[in-house]
Amino acid sequence: MRTAYSVETVRAAERELMARLPEGALMQRAAAGLAVACGQLMGRVYGTRVVLLVGSGDNGGDALYAGVRLARRGAGVTALLLAPERTHAGGLAALRGAGGTVMGAGAEALGGVILRADLVVDGIVGIGGRGGLRADAVPLAQAVRESGAAVVAVDLPSGVDADSGEVRGVAIRAGLTVTFGTHKPGLLIDPAREYAGTVRLVDIGLGEVLPGRAELEALQHADVARLLPVPGAESDKYRRGVVGIAAGSARYPGAAVLAVAGALRGGAGAVRYVGPAADAVIARFPEALVSDQGPRAAGRVQAWVVGPGAGDDAGTVAEVLEADVPVLIDADGLRLAEREAVRGRGAPTLMTPHAGEAAALLGVARAEVEGARLASVRELAARYGATVLLKGSTTLVAGPGDGPVRVNPTGTAWLATAGSGDVLSGLSGSLLAAGLSAVDAGSVGAYLHGLAGRLAAEGAPVGAQGVAEGVGRAWRDVRGG
Repeated sequence: MRTAYSVETVRAAERELMARLPEGALMQRAAAGLAVACGQLMGRVYGTRVVLLVGSGDNGGDALYAGVRLARRGAGVTALLLAPERTHAGGLAALRGAGGTVMGAGAEALGGVILRADLVVDGIVGIGGRGGLRADAVPLAQAVRESGAAVVAVDLPSGVDADSGEVRGVAIRAGLTVTFGTHKPGLLIDPAREYAGTVRLVDIGLGEVLPGRAELEALQHADVARLLPVPGAESDKYRRGVVGIAAGSARYPGAAVLAVAGALRGGAGAVRYVGPAADAVIARFPEALVSDQGPRAAGRVQAWVVGPGAGDDAGTVAEVLEADVPVLIDADGLRLAEREAVRGRGAPTLMTPHAGEAAALLGVARAEVEGARLASVRELAARYGATVLLKGSTTLVAGPGDGPVRVNPTGTAWLATAGSGDVLSGLSGSLLAAGLSAVDAGSVGAYLHGLAGRLAAEGAPVGAQGVAEGVGRAWRDVRGG
């Protein structure tokens, strides 16, 4: 499992570790890892032109000492200083001693040095930066973008928020980010993740002093494999879990079909469908148990999924919320569910909005949710007393308490297709019925769903049915991996 820690936690851990080490040792560890990553990215070092964008913090020092190592291997290294009077003195002296060039970050640098660079190392702002680049650094970011040079960010791209993943202004866009000790939340959450490019973690020893509880978690294959429900020799369909699907309408029968598809491929022992799309469901899935008598008369279930394509059927949504089993609420169900009815439930609730639905629930503009995804998912979970899975370019899963937020790493842009969310609802609902917690069901469901989309697409468009059919392949990939 990958973990990410807040700036405050990272700084406290660095202080504790530095107290145990000789002065400057931690920065040298970081610089060594950074230099290696830069060399591997370029393929060769000798004869290359490297430009360091050096701010006043420790990130600038990391960049300078990495430049020293690259200069000693034959690179032509130029450091552009944004704050000459506050530049790391030791790093600056070492670079000059290694034959590097030092100059101010003025017009001469923009028109000549940066545009001729093979590699630009972004050491402008460290993890404490907020609110985008300062005005004096904006021309540098524009020149870097126009240069076509490879860009490596030190710890995280300058101008992005390390804790939230927000980008509130101009920021450096890197092809590679070399981060030290641990991931920072902004490296895993859009929109900042998009600026980070590929992220490489360099071990500098922080693992010895970081606390057990992280701000953010990202599951990996081994984590998902441990959580997947696998039937035993004594299992029957009821022991495996029965999931109820209350979805679809005369206008949107396909939503019911796709939710049932996701549920059947999510390991449920049986799927009970309730709603007006029974004919469409049974025609596609004869193994489904269908009823038109409402949720209370459907028979025993271990979890419910309600809302996909439900139209204005508020009565069914309210009836499902009264059930004393875990409930997943999606799509129209999010619009129809009363907040107090959700907060008052004794059993777990999992809500699965996309950014537009989350914005409506929070009473803000969609752009506000997309720009502050972490804050939005936490606020929704707190308001509703529920687990919230916020779909999007980075899917986040937050519980109602103060535990770590899960971020899903497996998605693909090809999942942005009609009906894909219905498949995810059924899949995650099936995992709820199998006994997974709401956080685990949401994060495992998102992981399998994203992987299924990626495997089914293989670089080309894929429809929601293709995603559903790819779940089995994703499941086998996780178990085999």
